[in-house]
Amino acid sequence: QVRLVESGGGLVQPGGSPRLSCAASGFTFSVYGMSWYRQAPGKEREPVASITITGSSTNYADSVKGRLTISRDNAKNTVYLQMNSLKPEDTAVYYCARKVVGSSDYWGQGTQVTVSS
Repeated sequence: QVRLVESGGGLVQPGGSPRLSCAASGFTFSVYGMSWYRQAPGKEREPVASITITGSSTNYADSVKGRLTISRDNAKNTVYLQMNSLKPEDTAVYYCARKVVGSSDYWGQGTQVTVSS
């Protein structure tokens, strides 16, 4: 079955730079675009980044542009989210998702990122 397993979250200090990973299995990773979403306490889930099949194009939410970078390694069936200059308002559960036309069809369990001093 399709599995997306996020890792790399935890408690980080403001300004920290963790890298989140999403290990994919159960499908042909290299023919799907991938996305990262996040859900902050009391907020709706929002997309933060997406990447095309080959990684040739990326998109970011305005709130994270310039601070978060999505990438993928098709040989490792893994998508990454490099986070820089983290702020307390970045605190959220971060999810990776498999893209389909106009949406996403599978999400991982999520990994908690808490930005606090």
